[in-house]
Amino acid sequence: MQNQIITISSKHKAAANLIYDQIKDKITPKYILTVTGEVGTGKSTVCYLLGRLFKDQGLRVKIMELDNYYKIPPLERKEWRKKNCIDAVGAEEYDWEKIYKTIDDFKNNRIAKLPYVDLFTDYVDELTTDFKGVDILIIKGLYSIKCKESKFKVFIELTYEEAKEKNHYVENEDVDDFRLKVIQKEQEEVQQLKEGVDFFVDFDYDEESFHL
Repeated sequence: MQNQIITISSKHKAAANLIYDQIKDKITPKYILTVTGEVGTGKSTVCYLLGRLFKDQGLRVKIMELDNYYKIPPLERKEWRKKNCIDAVGAEEYDWEKIYKTIDDFKNNRIAKLPYVDLFTDYVDELTTDFKGVDILIIKGLYSIKCKESKFKVFIELTYEEAKEKNHYVENEDVDDFRLKVIQKEQEEVQQLKEGVDFFVDFDYDEESFHL
């Protein structure tokens, strides 16, 4: 997402280093890993730090943000969810056909046009990228673990109360009662995806402490 801000703390660095240590000797051509977690769990920061670690080893990395791949654009999504009820919130809100097209472009070294949400305007822009020579694709998002092409699946978790608190700082929309219901539904949906995870991260809200 364009104009997204990340905050780097010791817990994010520790998580990224431990994930890196798990896979650094397992990297194969056109390697895909996924990072899943609720809103505010630090997915963007951990993925950025992982990308830097891989770059330091001479590998080319792209980060694919699945929040760019919603079927309903940001300006229309809240009303669409209200109209279709809270049960409509979940993985099927993603455009999986478009997601797998991007993954296929990565695997086959193509030039691709990707959706790219601008957080200032909430418009869905278009980004042209060349996957030629890109070694690793890091896919992050609430439901990224569902990507069948993933060779290593990471799950980052916060409690519902922590997710509510963090949401005030990571979202660019008003946090009203409906938004809190969406957060809770998203967490319930994501929690159901924990089976089959390769690496689980559960760190405290405190920036200096973490459990891995």
